[in-house]
Amino acid sequence: MKTSDILIIGGGIAGMSAAYFLAKRGKSVTVLEREDQPGYHSTGRSAALYSETYGPKIIRKMSTASRDFFLNPPVGFTENPILTPRGVILTAAHGNEGAIDELLTEGRANGANVVALTADDIKKLIPILNTDLIACGALETDAMDIDVHALHWGFIRHFKKLGGDLLVKADVTAIAKTKTGWQVTAGGETYEAQILVNASGAWADEIAKLAGVTPLGITPKRRTAVMVDLPSDVNAHGWHMVSDVGEGLYFKEDAGRLLVSPSDATPTVPHDVQPEELDIAITIDRLMTATTLKVNRPGEAWAGLRSFFADGDPVSAFDPDADGFYWLAGQGGYGIQTAPAMGEYAASLICGDGVPDRMVKLGVTKDALAATRPGLGQTA
Repeated sequence: MKTSDILIIGGGIAGMSAAYFLAKRGKSVTVLEREDQPGYHSTGRSAALYSETYGPKIIRKMSTASRDFFLNPPVGFTENPILTPRGVILTAAHGNEGAIDELLTEGRANGANVVALTADDIKKLIPILNTDLIACGALETDAMDIDVHALHWGFIRHFKKLGGDLLVKADVTAIAKTKTGWQVTAGGETYEAQILVNASGAWADEIAKLAGVTPLGITPKRRTAVMVDLPSDVNAHGWHMVSDVGEGLYFKEDAGRLLVSPSDATPTVPHDVQPEELDIAITIDRLMTATTLKVNRPGEAWAGLRSFFADGDPVSAFDPDADGFYWLAGQGGYGIQTAPAMGEYAASLICGDGVPDRMVKLGVTKDALAATRPGLGQTA
C-alpha cells in the first residue's frame, strides 16, 4: 500500500497543475490517471487560447491571475514559450452590442489590452467575414495561443522532479473513508492519503459516488472542431482568432487552414466522445453564414468533453460533508487558460492558507468557487 499526503484522481491539466503546486509546497502527492496517457479526454483535445475576456467572470479573473506564470514560467519548465501571439476578435450581432461594452469595461479594468472595433474595422482585419451580420466588436491584442502539450507536460515533468508520482492505467474501482483519510483502489493497487482531490473531469460525480460523497451535478458536454481548407486566393496567415461573443462560432488559422467550432455544448455522459455528423454540418453552415466561404467538403473533425456545473463556474473547495475530500472540477472549456492560477489556488486551500493574496486583489473569493454554492447538485 502506497501512502501519500495527498491523492489526486485525474491526470489532466486540473489535476497536474494542482499536483505541481502541492509538490512545490513539500507535500507528497500521488496522481492516479485511468488512461494510458494523461490528458486524453479533454486536455489533449483543446484548441486553447489565452484570453482575459473569455468565459464567466470568475474564469476571467483566474485567467488574469495565470498571466504571469504563462509569460514567466519556472526555469526549464518548457523548451519553447507557452504562449505565442494570436489576438482575438470578439464580434457582436445587432442587438448584442452591450456584451461588447461590458467586455471592454471589465477587460480594461483587469489590465487587458482591449480595443473597440466597428464592423468596417473587422472587415479590414478578416476580409472573409460577412459584416452585415456584425454590429461591432473588440480586439484583445494580447490574446495568445497556448501550447497545451508544453504546459501540461511542463507540470508533469516538474511534478516528478519534485518527487511526485503519476500512475497511468490506474482506473479507480473503490474508495473508502478511513480514520485517517481515504483509501483508494486503482489498477489493482491500494493507495492511502489524508486528502483526496477529485480532479477527474467528466467523471467527477462518478468518483464522488464511489467515495460515498453527494454528487454536485457535473454535466459533460460535447464540443466539436472541424478543419476547413481555404481557397487558394485567401491567405489567413497572421489572422486573429474570431469568436462570436455569444459563443455561437469561432475559428482560427492553423497551418494555412481554418480550425472551426460551433461552440456547441451538447450534454452527454462521460465517455470517449466522437464528433457527430449533425454537429459537423452545423459547424460548416455557421461558418458559411458568417463568412463568404463556400465549403464543399470539411476536413478532419474531432470532439472533446467540457464539463460544467449548473451555474457554469468551477468548484475548487473541500466538500462540506466529507472531511478531506476536495473538489477540483467543472472548469468547462477554460481549464487550460486558468490552469496556473487554479492549481495554485487549490494547493493554497488544501494546505490551509486560504486564497492567495494576489488573487484576493483581483476579487477572487472562496465563495465563488465553493462546493456549497446555491444551485449545485442540479443538472447543468
